[in-house]
Amino acid sequence: STRHCPWKMNQLPPKSPVASPVSESTNSRGEALDNLSMDSFWLEVENIKQSAEAEQEECSLADVKTQEEGEAEAEWLQDAGLSELLGDTDSDKDNLVLLSTLTRTQAAAVQRRLDTYSRSRRRRNKHPVRDVRDIFGVPGSEDTAAEKEESSPDPLWPNLRTSNTQRKAQDYSCTVRNPGKEEVFNMDVAYSEQAAVLLKGSFLSESRKLKDGNALTRFKIPKGRLGVTRIGDLSAQDMKKIPTLALIELTALCDILGFELKRNKAAKLKTTEKRLFGVPLNTLLENDQKLLPNTKVPLLLQALLSCLEKRGLETEGILRVSGSQTRIKSLEQKLERDFYSGLFRWDEVHQNDVSGLLKRFIRELPAPLLTAEYLPAFAAVQNIPDLKQRLQALNLLILILPESNRNTLKALLEFLSKVVARENNNKMNLWNVSTVMAPNLFMHKGLPNKIPEGKEKQLAEGAADVVRMMIHYQDLLWTVSSFLVAQVRKLNESNNKRYQFCDKRIKNLLRKIHADKDKVEKNQGEPSKIVKVHASLLLKDSLEVHLNNATRVADVLRQFQKNLCQNGWNIVNTVNLLKCNNSTECTNLLLYEVGGNIGEHCLDPDTYLLDLYHINPHAEWIIKQNPSYPRMF
Repeated sequence: STRHCPWKMNQLPPKSPVASPVSESTNSRGEALDNLSMDSFWLEVENIKQSAEAEQEECSLADVKTQEEGEAEAEWLQDAGLSELLGDTDSDKDNLVLLSTLTRTQAAAVQRRLDTYSRSRRRRNKHPVRDVRDIFGVPGSEDTAAEKEESSPDPLWPNLRTSNTQRKAQDYSCTVRNPGKEEVFNMDVAYSEQAAVLLKGSFLSESRKLKDGNALTRFKIPKGRLGVTRIGDLSAQDMKKIPTLALIELTALCDILGFELKRNKAAKLKTTEKRLFGVPLNTLLENDQKLLPNTKVPLLLQALLSCLEKRGLETEGILRVSGSQTRIKSLEQKLERDFYSGLFRWDEVHQNDVSGLLKRFIRELPAPLLTAEYLPAFAAVQNIPDLKQRLQALNLLILILPESNRNTLKALLEFLSKVVARENNNKMNLWNVSTVMAPNLFMHKGLPNKIPEGKEKQLAEGAADVVRMMIHYQDLLWTVSSFLVAQVRKLNESNNKRYQFCDKRIKNLLRKIHADKDKVEKNQGEPSKIVKVHASLLLKDSLEVHLNNATRVADVLRQFQKNLCQNGWNIVNTVNLLKCNNSTECTNLLLYEVGGNIGEHCLDPDTYLLDLYHINPHAEWIIKQNPSYPRMF
């Protein structure tokens, strides 16, 4: 059974007093808690293995083909929106606009993959692809080392190639973080550019021996003049550009840190006749949306989480204490039969059985919730020594996830946070919850678990640490970095300007783009501006706003609220507008930036509007009702 069911992680290590690393200063009670936590991890692994062995016929391992040299790079270039560089077609040049938005470190990452792909094609005597020098204007791989050393660095594309050996030999000056201290998490500058700077200086490291959530470093995202953008604030059209940019940035970050970004090929598993368990997320959502349009999280998962929130949060050992496997299997069959008809009786189900169903739902997905392609990358985050850089990598991985996976993961993490918040009653702290959920997220029957002997404990703790970070820092991780939003704006601007890619050396084109940008920036010195804000769904009139350096979104919404109540405006629609003491609250009103170099952008209340106007002068500003008020999935 273990040959066909890849749940077994080699040999389970003995449950010894060293099951979890602890610092010398940790007291005996802390050691006991940590050891109990890792015991929970291996107990969960054993439960998963037993469940899989009981259903041996359903547990088939997909074949994972080894990619030939150059295939991974070709696949990466396609996923990064740069398939044109492969030289397969000359008809469409739109994707090359992406190159004009890249930072130096991102461009170097593209260059490395294109260079490797070119060499592999030449070795196989296939049709030659476009030369790297024609794309980036830098020496190619065939130049001698002497020529590389003599050539002067290009002002736009400096030679950033640092070998893995050189990176590993880099002398890092390491200082241990002060647990519990608040630090700044910079999202204005590309993470890879920050890492390149840190290579020349020092970085802070967090002790991995801390299991207390209260001792974790607190990070604060500084709000710049343009505010903070959360996932969901951008239009679907603009969000489609984010995964491509995030993949390039993640690759650049890994290159700077000296880590290889490994991705699996999507495994093809047998389809199931079931309607709920073992059904792809997209199929589940398509079926659910026929019943409830705009559903973003599977209805079954919503029901499981709702049941646990109502009756299970106070239960001691919830998630850790497994329900009866026989009852759980029987409940699964009843759900398959009665869930959509509304006949299933949730009040008759024991809480531990519901938590078992929750974990089973996650494990039974045909592809991992973290996706087959990026599950190795999520697991590899543990190898990054600096906590801030681990979070940067996780933030990018979250952005790369398909929307259905990202929304489902967020719903799960929000529930797990609620479990941790009731720690005093359910005895499940952050580390307990992380160790129990890690096997369910990182072990999947569709992927092989080839774990080197002696590495079980290290990988188990690393997986639990990744889950811990996702739970504790989820607000930060579900933020779209300012530098990515800026790149989306550049993409839209470049597409609108329709630059012609006729130059063999793209750097000449980039100089023209940057020159045009400089002209725009020189005209951004206006101290004030009068603009109109529309609220067509609420009013027939528009609001005239005088902008200065201190005008924020919140100020405009307050002005709108005041005029709405005092000036007798002609109200078109008052649905969901809250009345309180003859005034209208603006808590359920949002200001959107629409058009120009953005599709649609829900603005942070602390955004300074004059700064935004200078960046996107052709946009319209529209006040709308908050679609999540009252909050729904």
